[in-house]
Amino acid sequence: MIDIKFLRENPEAVKENIRKKFQDNKLPLVDEVIELDNQRRANQAKADALRADRNKYSKQIGALMGQGKKDEAEEMKKLVTEKSEELARLEELETELTEKVTKIMMTIPNIIDPSVPIGKDDSENVEVQRYGDPFVPDFEIPYHTDIMEKLHGIDLDSARRVAGNGFYYLMGDIARLHSAVISYARDFMIDRGFTYCVPPFMIRSNVVTGVMSFAEMDAMMYKIEGEDLYLIGTSEHSMIGKFIDTVVKEEELPKTLTSYSPCFRKEKGAHGIEERGVYRIHQFEKQEMIVVCKPEDSMMWFDKLWQNTVDLFRSLDIPVRTLECCSGDLADLKVKSVDVEAWSPRQKKYFEVGSCSNLGDAQARRLKIRVSAGKQKYFAHTLNNTVVAPPRMLIAFLENNLNEDGSVRIPEVLRPYMGGKDIIKAE
Repeated sequence: MIDIKFLRENPEAVKENIRKKFQDNKLPLVDEVIELDNQRRANQAKADALRADRNKYSKQIGALMGQGKKDEAEEMKKLVTEKSEELARLEELETELTEKVTKIMMTIPNIIDPSVPIGKDDSENVEVQRYGDPFVPDFEIPYHTDIMEKLHGIDLDSARRVAGNGFYYLMGDIARLHSAVISYARDFMIDRGFTYCVPPFMIRSNVVTGVMSFAEMDAMMYKIEGEDLYLIGTSEHSMIGKFIDTVVKEEELPKTLTSYSPCFRKEKGAHGIEERGVYRIHQFEKQEMIVVCKPEDSMMWFDKLWQNTVDLFRSLDIPVRTLECCSGDLADLKVKSVDVEAWSPRQKKYFEVGSCSNLGDAQARRLKIRVSAGKQKYFAHTLNNTVVAPPRMLIAFLENNLNEDGSVRIPEVLRPYMGGKDIIKAE
């Protein structure tokens, strides 16, 4: 959510930003919210004047009573009552106008960074750099669930009977590999100075609307029936929510946290064959990283965050590339975003395994995450990035470490988490 003061003073800049995001249907919202804001401010001025009059008259009542002027005091009381009733009406209108302004402001997209490429959708995202040489072996690589099944590592049929489509049982060494990747990612981030955290896996609605747009909320979140609780779609939600309505001392910044959690997502819509198996599912586990920092440091941390993911995948011998998200592919709260994509030798192309986002002060403004610097207070900047999400990471891992006989190599850094094993093979 952008600053209403900025919008009020720079309406054309806000409109141009909306055009860059190809959301022209939102252009009228700028003028609408300015008009509502003007009404709110005028109403507030009237209310403030009434409060001042009421306080003045209330003091006069005491003086009149002290002078024995009871009749005049009673007339003054009637006037105070009238002022109070009018003030109550203005306060009700003020609440109504504030809610309308806030609702519209939460749908107007954040101001994107000047470096973001302009494009309509993800087809116009821009490759930045490749790390590691993409390799295609001279033998056929099976679909990832076929690899897992040959290693007795997945049971989709039982999962469908128990929970329906979009779920799985991981078994044996594949399940162990899943846990090993999470544990390795945890220690990898701790070694880079991040504080490890296991957060709540459910959050209240005010946190949900603070960290994401209404459209994302509807498409992703599972609500707990009868309670003001949602299952998290990523631990970023509860990790940023940790700082809701707090004031952090500037000298305590940055806050750098890495978190483990299960994640739950609706994943609405039909998907093709490449998104079956464990690519797009309703439940998975993830290691995440978030940063709360000073505004002038957020771009520096943005580069550090996506580099962490690149370095982790390269340590596991998986080629990756970074992809700059264009304006039309950016969620409304984001200032800038880079996807990390892993190489798929079976598909002979890259696919997304993580996304790094700088949200500026949008989340902090919604959640009231402020920083104190002496007598001044300002909104923090927040960033998040996927360290690793094993379901998709497993696809990249298995394809890039598969041997011709169907066994899978275990990179050296992961062997301590696999009981010393250097290979997974069917027993």
